[in-house]
Amino acid sequence: MSNDLFLRACRREEIERTPVWMMRQAGRYLPEYRAVRAQTDFLTLCKTPELAAEVSIQPVDILGVDACIIFSDILVIPEAMGMELIVEEGAGGPQFPSPIRSRAEIDRLTVPDPTRELWFVMDALRLVRQRLQGRVPLIGFSGSPWTLATYMVEGKGSKTFRYIKELLYVHPKDAHALLDKLARAVAAYLTAQIEAGAQAVQIFDTWGGILPPDEFKEFSLRYIEQVLKLLRRNGAPVIVFCKDCGHSLEAIADAGPDVVGLDWTVDIGKARMMIGSQVALQGNLDPTLLYAPPERIREGVKKILEKYGKGTGHIFNLGHGILPDVPVEHARAFIQAVKEESPKYHR
Repeated sequence: MSNDLFLRACRREEIERTPVWMMRQAGRYLPEYRAVRAQTDFLTLCKTPELAAEVSIQPVDILGVDACIIFSDILVIPEAMGMELIVEEGAGGPQFPSPIRSRAEIDRLTVPDPTRELWFVMDALRLVRQRLQGRVPLIGFSGSPWTLATYMVEGKGSKTFRYIKELLYVHPKDAHALLDKLARAVAAYLTAQIEAGAQAVQIFDTWGGILPPDEFKEFSLRYIEQVLKLLRRNGAPVIVFCKDCGHSLEAIADAGPDVVGLDWTVDIGKARMMIGSQVALQGNLDPTLLYAPPERIREGVKKILEKYGKGTGHIFNLGHGILPDVPVEHARAFIQAVKEESPKYHR
């Protein structure tokens, strides 16, 4: 492989500079992505391997990132488990018209065979690996069991998370039954992604932070740990990113990932002191800093590199996904700043 910096950093091996990629890097901020998206609806784009492969590779060609992440959506798993998924054009976002509201509905969900029900993701991974020709590593991903359950029970995005929280506080046994089923589905899905060519995988726990710390450990982290135990890694590093969960960094590291992703509310220097001897760290520039001029973006990059300090085990990323209206030139300036400023921390 011509650029394996990302994989070496995941394993905390020696590197010449800090690798950098961005969550949601294949997406709406790129005119090239919007041109492809104009031809089709979102779910068809996810389910057409040729198109998914094309948009996955765009940031590698356009920005020069050090890793490629497969283009897909976390909600293809609940759909494969038997739920109807609708993604409205424009406002509205993804929705499940018949959200989970009873134990009977939980029991009806199936654990899918990812090679059959989610074949399009596997085909896209194979295509991307073929087309990258070893230029950079390929990352697969899934939502965490808790995050997937949140969407499945709420039916759509939420501000109060009334239904999922009601489930866990009033019917905890049902919540555990749903989460156990999801953990098995996610582990099978990520194992299949690795077998199809993903060289690393990331688990996104977008909604872990809506829970108090004790409930986070019981209903979210417990099932991430279950996924990690069931997952057949075959040497592929695993990143766990729990948004707004700075209160539980040590517990997240203890769950068994190779890399812990940090959102922008965490001090990366302190995180390194806490868990840096156990895991690599990924992050964690505030995504809104990419609205600032390139020289201000560079200052932000330097500050995080300084806080992390000398040595390996750091994958530079944003503290969450890139926002859809960020200028491409600013995204490019961010990637360039990491490439130019980080070598001094590896001498």
